[in-house]
Amino acid sequence: MTVRPQVGDTPRTCDGGVARAFAFLGKRWNGMLLSTLADGPAGFAELTRALPGISESVLSDRLGELVRVGLVSRSVRQGPPVGVSYELTGPGAALLPVLDALGRWAHENLPAEPEAATPPGC
Repeated sequence: MTVRPQVGDTPRTCDGGVARAFAFLGKRWNGMLLSTLADGPAGFAELTRALPGISESVLSDRLGELVRVGLVSRSVRQGPPVGVSYELTGPGAALLPVLDALGRWAHENLPAEPEAATPPGC
C-alpha cells in the first residue's frame, strides 16, 4: 500500500548534517579512534594495541582523515627517538558526549553481537 502525501504536505527529507555525520563516523574505526583518544594523546603503536583488529595501513588512513577534517591533531616530537602523537582537537572533543551517549544507548538497546562484530578489547 502506497501512502500519498496530502496536497500541501511537505515531503519528508533526511537531515543533511546527520547524513554527513553518519557517513563519516559510520566509517569503520573513525568513531572508535575518537573514543580511544578521549583518554588523551596517544602514539601510533598505542592506538594499534588499543584497537585490536585494525591494520596499520587502515589506522594510518583513518588518522590522516581525522587530521584532515580537523578532529585530531598530529604532533611530531623531536628525538631521539622521534615520536608522533595524536590528540583530539576542540571539534573532536566536542563529539565525545555524542559518542558516550551512543555507547550507552547501544548497551541498553542493542542485543549483544557475536564476537566478530565487536573488536576484542572494546
